[in-house]
This record gives sequence, structure tokens and C-alpha cells, in this order.
Amino acid sequence: VCMPRAWHPPSAAAPTSQRGLEPGGPEEFVYSEEDFVLQAAGWGDPGSAPSRFDRVLLAGWSDRMERGLFRYRLGALPTRVLPGAVRLVAQLNEQRSAERRPPQPVRSLRDPFDPAAFNFTRLRPAELLFRLRRAGGPEPLLVAINASPLERGHVLLLPEPARRLPQALTAPALRGALEAALLSAHPGFRVGFNGLGGGASVNHLHLHGLYLDRPLPLEAAPAEPLGPRLALLRAGPAPAFLFFAAGPAALEPVSRAVCRAAEHLGAAGLACNVLATRGDPPAGPGGGRGLRVLLWARRPLFGPKAGEPFAVALCELAGLLPLPAEPLYRDITEEQALSAIRQHLLPEPELLHLGGELARLLER
Repeated sequence: VCMPRAWHPPSAAAPTSQRGLEPGGPEEFVYSEEDFVLQAAGWGDPGSAPSRFDRVLLAGWSDRMERGLFRYRLGALPTRVLPGAVRLVAQLNEQRSAERRPPQPVRSLRDPFDPAAFNFTRLRPAELLFRLRRAGGPEPLLVAINASPLERGHVLLLPEPARRLPQALTAPALRGALEAALLSAHPGFRVGFNGLGGGASVNHLHLHGLYLDRPLPLEAAPAEPLGPRLALLRAGPAPAFLFFAAGPAALEPVSRAVCRAAEHLGAAGLACNVLATRGDPPAGPGGGRGLRVLLWARRPLFGPKAGEPFAVALCELAGLLPLPAEPLYRDITEEQALSAIRQHLLPEPELLHLGGELARLLER
């Protein structure tokens, strides 16, 4: 369900590397700036075709599904748009709720890496799809299946797992993920990050990549400028700080700016979530599209919250609600969903004060 109808994704039998089963590790996917898809296909564009990155990722992902390497077999997910102004998208994914590995307990925003807990050095070799590396670039990303997927093609982006870094965003890791977003020709391939206290389930540095088959309001809605490099986006269920990369040259400075802002949030005792999506400039439609990078500031939550209908992480903040039970999926209203999401957010005066701090920080 994650691919537009005009697309013809590779079958599970398409060629894919098997070297993940061997001591040499997974195959390398080497790319250069020439591989970036600067203008992804429009929604429903009949002339669209997968990029080389899409073909390799989806063929490998489908192959692993056929080989039974996931915790459940992902089929078409019941999906509905909740009536209301925000247009929240609800999806029923009962298997993920029942079968996924329980999230690790998190005690603080600065929990160190724990080698005794589950981490991504323990992935089975066959779970690794490929090593994503820019030609001449340093730190590659390992691309692995997410064994409890939200959507078809849901992967983990792992910056050198052997370094055993905790779940704190770094500029090189974010830049690699943003480059992965530009390698896809699909308009709905998004990358994101859940911080400690913000829904991260494993304290080992990782980001997510996933295909979502519908546009979201946060792709095009205009934002309020806070400074030369920062805006406040109010579209969707939760306001976010917005950064914009108009092209490949902007990926490095935007990655550094987002990470500086995330560090500032952590120092203030706040958790964060990040999502990057194809989108319009902060002023809205009219300029060339690029990558919108959204940073949400939120109250940290350590452990499940009693009475919460669903956990709140980057998908929920962006307006996609993966729901664990059919009655909840059938009956939840926009008002109830927004109440569950917004209890984690900052009051308006605090959010605006924080925005001013971040704008000043990024001007230095």
C-alpha cells in the first residue's frame, strides 16, 4: 500500500545482494550527487518510475519478507482519514502492536549506550540490505529492515552500529539520511528520528526511512519566519520548527543547524522528533521544492503513560496514526487524537520563547 498505483515496484524475485549472509557484510550501494532526484514524481504522476535506490531497497525488502525475516507479514493496512480540519490519517496495524519487540526502558535524555540491551549489532546478517555510501564520503549508513514495519519498505538507517553510539542525533547521520531521501524518486519517501523520551524504542543511534503513499499538509503549508534559517510550521497536529534545504549544497548546513537545535532542546530538558519530507519552501508553494526538515520539541516521556490511546512519536506528530486495535481505529475522533498528541507539547508562550532562542542560536 505504500506505492502509488502508477508505480510498478520490483517483485521479490528481483536480483538482490545475498552477501549479508557472508563474513564480508552487505553489498555497498555507492552513489554520487548525480544520483539525486532533485524533483521527485508528483502524486499520481503516471510517468513516474522508481530510482535505482528505490529498486534496490524495495527488492531487498520484499525478498526478506518472503524469507520470513520480519516479525509479521505486512499486508494492506486498513486506512481512513479522520473527519476534521487536520485530516489525520489513521491506520490499523494490530500485528505491530502485538508482535514488536517491547521498547527499552529509558530513564533520561542522556542514557548511555547499554551493550547488555538489544542493539543493532545483534541484527541477523540477512536483515541488512546494503551499505549506503556516497562516493568519496566518510561515514556510510547501513540500511536494514525494520522487523516490525509500519509500511512496506520501512527500513532502519544505521550510522556505523559498531561505534555503539546512543540515540542522540549527529549531523553526519542526519546528512546521510537526507541524502537517502534525495535518492528516492517517490514523493512520499520520508526519513525521521525519534529521540530518547520522544518515542525511541532502542537506545542505539538510528533513523527511519519509510514510504507513505499520501501527501501530508506539512509538505506545502506556509510557515511563520523566526529568522533567516528557521520558521514555525503550524500545519498538522503539532507545531514544528522548520528548516529547508533547497538542494544538495544545503544538506550539510541544514544538518548542522538541526543538530545544534536538537542539542539546545536536550540541554533545556526537552525531547525531540525529526522528519524530513519533500516539500515547498517555508513561504509555501511558488518556489522550487526541496527538503523540509521538521523538528518537534516536546516534554520527555519515560515509559508508557497510563490511559494513553497510542504512543506519540514522529509519525503521530506528522499526522499519521498507526493504531493498535480495531475499536480504537473505528471510533477515534480527531478531537481525541489531537488531545492525545498535544498533551506532550509545549504551551504556546514557551514554544515561541524557544523559537526565539533557536533563531538567535542559529544566527551565530
